[in-house]
Amino acid sequence: MSIADIPPFFLAWLRNPRSIAAVAPSGARVAALMTQDIGSATGPVMELGPGTGAFTYSLLKRGVRERDLTLVEFSADFVQLLKSRFPQARVLKMDATRLADFKLFDRAAVGAVVSGLGFRAMQPEQVTAILSGAFKYLRPNGAFYQITYGPRCPVPDSVLDHLSLNSAHIGRTVWNIPPASVYRICRSDDCA
Repeated sequence: MSIADIPPFFLAWLRNPRSIAAVAPSGARVAALMTQDIGSATGPVMELGPGTGAFTYSLLKRGVRERDLTLVEFSADFVQLLKSRFPQARVLKMDATRLADFKLFDRAAVGAVVSGLGFRAMQPEQVTAILSGAFKYLRPNGAFYQITYGPRCPVPDSVLDHLSLNSAHIGRTVWNIPPASVYRICRSDDCA
């Protein structure tokens, strides 16, 4: 987490605390954990709720080209920040529950989705809509990576079953405020 990220993050949280999932921007260790399976060969990556761009910077370090990033952010404050920090990325101001309502890509072109959204604070219907939309754009064998601050996968088992998805715990770091875990979610047919 950069010191420069604290003021815009805090202001966005003050404006709408229910829409910001964390109390502070994600740190470098959880960003590295979140992106450890992603690299230049992954191809286009969609990021949901990038906020100040902690995961975005980590994706770039892993070799994902900036022009291969689609950043989906609801907060107008963060959208402007992301556009200035990542001018070659496609930054979309939209509600991630509406992903399936739009044609963001010509086909299932995305190799990975990285999510900083607060699934634990959402209704199962919202989580279902986000995952359905994201998997509409994911290639076969593509994966959805989700951060959580809780003790288990933030996607309810009923949602995973309904969408024929499986989750696997990737790892946990206490070097984040608050400590965080990352889960990899994939289609049941694609999971090993």
